[in-house]
Amino acid sequence: MTGKSCSLTSQEILDTYFLENRARLLEIASFLDRLDRAADAGEVRGEYRRRAFEKALALLLEPGGERTKAIQLLFSDPSSEPIESALGLKATGAWGGENAGN
Repeated sequence: MTGKSCSLTSQEILDTYFLENRARLLEIASFLDRLDRAADAGEVRGEYRRRAFEKALALLLEPGGERTKAIQLLFSDPSSEPIESALGLKATGAWGGENAGN
């Protein structure tokens, strides 16, 4: 990150937002626990959304102040050409490539 743009101090950010984000982390842990406990847990290990989610979790630990951008790009469709038709498409929240559903 090239410049500082936050008017709050680090301590103010911690004091204001720590509990809210602690709860979010617990929610994520619960989501991952449910996936692991599911009867068919092994079947989704390599599923593109799970892979993207795990990559996003790793990006959270990267320093530099550009985590939001990196995670948004990770989940986004990188193609620049418009598709022929959006008929039948379903939003999944992560880019899985043209063959993600297969």
